Amino acid sequence: MVRAYDVEPNRLIKEVAGRLKEIGIAKPAFVGIVKSGTHCERPPEDPDFWYVRCASIMRQAYANPGTGVHRLRRHYGGRKNYGVKPEHHAPAGGSTIRKAMQALEKAGFMEKAKTGRKLTPKGKSLLDKAASGIKV
Repeated sequence: MVRAYDVEPNRLIKEVAGRLKEIGIAKPAFVGIVKSGTHCERPPEDPDFWYVRCASIMRQAYANPGTGVHRLRRHYGGRKNYGVKPEHHAPAGGSTIRKAMQALEKAGFMEKAKTGRKLTPKGKSLLDKAASGIKV
């Protein structure tokens, strides 16, 4: 049986994002207008950014059960340019991550755990089916 660990993460995320778009996960109005963090200079240009981020969050929750917003802010953050001063890591914005987790919970793919959130069997099944479709 092929699992989500057995395929390349970028291909898996792209496949799952397409499936989430078909399902119709609710997309907030601010997505595409606001930056994804203080380290970014502009908002994301990809029209499917929301679905890619949701798929990526699902993959992170698959690999690390009990993942919370704080951990994902560090994961999606990046180097902030301070001009002539040295660059430092800045976390990503938490609102986009939180709203994505809430949308995935509403669709039944994630649920709250004791600490953070974890995938439901429905969410794991979606990732594993996407992985088996890629592996073939």
